[in-house]
Amino acid sequence: QVQLVESGGDLVQPGGSLRLSCTASGSILRINAMGWYRQAPGKERELVATFTSGGSTNYADSVKGRFTISRDNAKNTVYLQMNSLKPEDTAVYYCNGFKGLTPYWGQGTQVTVSS
Repeated sequence: QVQLVESGGDLVQPGGSLRLSCTASGSILRINAMGWYRQAPGKERELVATFTSGGSTNYADSVKGRFTISRDNAKNTVYLQMNSLKPEDTAVYYCNGFKGLTPYWGQGTQVTVSS
Protein backbone atom coordinates (compact mmCIF):
# COMPACT_ATOMS: atom_id res chain seq x y z
CA GLN A 1 0.00 0.00 0.00
CA VAL A 2 1.02 3.56 -0.70
CA GLN A 3 -0.09 6.56 1.32
CA LEU A 4 0.02 10.06 -0.13
CA VAL A 5 -0.49 13.00 2.21
CA GLU A 6 -0.92 16.53 0.87
CA SER A 7 -0.46 19.77 2.75
CA GLY A 8 -0.16 23.47 2.07
CA GLY A 9 -3.64 24.41 0.92
CA ASP A 10 -4.94 27.74 2.16
CA LEU A 11 -6.97 30.85 1.38
CA VAL A 12 -4.92 33.29 -0.67
CA GLN A 13 -5.63 36.53 -2.50
CA PRO A 14 -5.48 36.74 -6.30
CA GLY A 15 -1.90 37.19 -7.43
CA GLY A 16 -0.58 35.37 -4.38
CA SER A 17 1.49 32.21 -4.08
CA LEU A 18 1.26 28.85 -2.34
CA ARG A 19 3.40 25.74 -2.22
CA LEU A 20 1.72 22.38 -1.90
CA SER A 21 3.55 19.31 -0.65
CA CYS A 22 2.82 15.62 -1.10
CA THR A 23 4.73 13.05 0.91
CA ALA A 24 4.60 9.37 -0.01
CA SER A 25 4.96 6.59 2.53
CA GLY A 26 4.42 2.86 2.72
CA SER A 27 5.39 0.62 -0.17
CA ILE A 28 6.83 3.40 -2.32
CA LEU A 29 9.43 1.38 -4.23
CA ARG A 30 8.85 1.89 -7.95
CA ILE A 31 6.11 4.45 -7.48
CA ASN A 32 6.27 6.78 -10.44
CA ALA A 33 4.51 9.38 -12.53
CA MET A 34 3.67 11.42 -9.46
CA GLY A 35 1.78 14.60 -9.96
CA TRP A 36 -1.05 16.94 -9.07
CA TYR A 37 -4.67 17.07 -10.13
CA ARG A 38 -7.47 19.38 -9.03
CA GLN A 39 -11.23 19.35 -8.84
CA ALA A 40 -13.35 22.46 -8.62
CA PRO A 41 -16.99 22.34 -7.45
CA GLY A 42 -19.22 20.97 -10.18
CA LYS A 43 -16.30 20.09 -12.43
CA GLU A 44 -14.37 16.96 -13.26
CA ARG A 45 -10.95 16.27 -11.82
CA GLU A 46 -8.23 17.59 -14.14
CA LEU A 47 -4.51 17.26 -14.50
CA VAL A 48 -2.47 20.19 -13.21
CA ALA A 49 1.14 19.00 -13.42
CA THR A 50 2.89 15.63 -13.42
CA PHE A 51 6.21 13.93 -13.79
CA THR A 52 6.19 11.24 -16.44
CA SER A 53 7.76 7.86 -15.81
CA GLY A 54 10.70 9.12 -17.88
CA GLY A 55 11.21 12.09 -15.58
CA SER A 56 9.92 14.89 -17.80
CA THR A 57 7.06 17.18 -16.77
CA ASN A 58 3.61 17.93 -18.13
CA TYR A 59 1.51 20.97 -17.29
CA ALA A 60 -2.05 21.95 -18.03
CA ASP A 61 -2.13 24.90 -20.42
CA SER A 62 -3.99 26.94 -17.83
CA VAL A 63 -1.08 26.79 -15.36
CA LYS A 64 1.97 26.91 -17.65
CA GLY A 65 4.33 29.67 -16.62
CA ARG A 66 2.66 30.03 -13.20
CA PHE A 67 2.99 26.61 -11.55
CA THR A 68 6.11 24.49 -11.10
CA ILE A 69 6.27 20.85 -10.05
CA SER A 70 9.39 19.61 -8.31
CA ARG A 71 10.45 16.74 -6.10
CA ASP A 72 12.85 15.77 -3.35
CA ASN A 73 13.53 12.05 -3.73
CA ALA A 74 15.33 11.88 -0.39
CA LYS A 75 12.14 13.06 1.33
CA ASN A 76 9.74 11.13 -0.93
CA THR A 77 8.01 14.45 -1.50
CA VAL A 78 6.60 16.19 -4.55
CA TYR A 79 5.89 19.92 -4.50
CA LEU A 80 3.68 22.25 -6.48
CA GLN A 81 4.75 25.88 -6.42
CA MET A 82 1.81 28.02 -7.47
CA ASN A 83 2.39 31.67 -8.35
CA SER A 84 0.13 34.39 -9.74
CA LEU A 85 -2.90 32.54 -8.43
CA LYS A 86 -6.28 33.28 -9.96
CA PRO A 87 -9.81 32.73 -8.62
CA GLU A 88 -10.25 29.99 -11.22
CA ASP A 89 -7.44 28.05 -9.52
CA THR A 90 -9.78 27.47 -6.58
CA ALA A 91 -10.18 23.72 -6.14
CA VAL A 92 -9.27 20.71 -4.06
CA TYR A 93 -5.79 19.66 -5.13
CA TYR A 94 -4.94 15.96 -5.12
CA CYS A 95 -1.61 14.22 -5.23
CA ASN A 96 -1.41 11.16 -7.47
CA GLY A 97 1.10 8.42 -8.15
CA PHE A 98 1.23 5.10 -9.97
CA LYS A 99 2.71 1.78 -9.01
CA GLY A 100 2.51 -0.26 -12.16
CA LEU A 101 -1.00 0.43 -13.42
CA THR A 102 -2.46 1.05 -9.96
CA PRO A 103 -3.21 4.71 -9.16
CA TYR A 104 -2.93 6.10 -5.66
CA TRP A 105 -4.52 9.33 -4.45
CA GLY A 106 -4.12 11.57 -1.46
CA GLN A 107 -7.03 12.97 0.50
CA GLY A 108 -6.77 16.41 -1.10
CA THR A 109 -5.98 19.89 0.13
CA GLN A 110 -8.22 22.92 -0.42
CA VAL A 111 -6.88 25.93 -2.28
CA THR A 112 -9.14 28.99 -2.32
CA VAL A 113 -8.18 32.11 -4.25
CA SER A 114 -10.36 35.02 -3.26
CA SER A 115 -10.15 38.62 -2.19
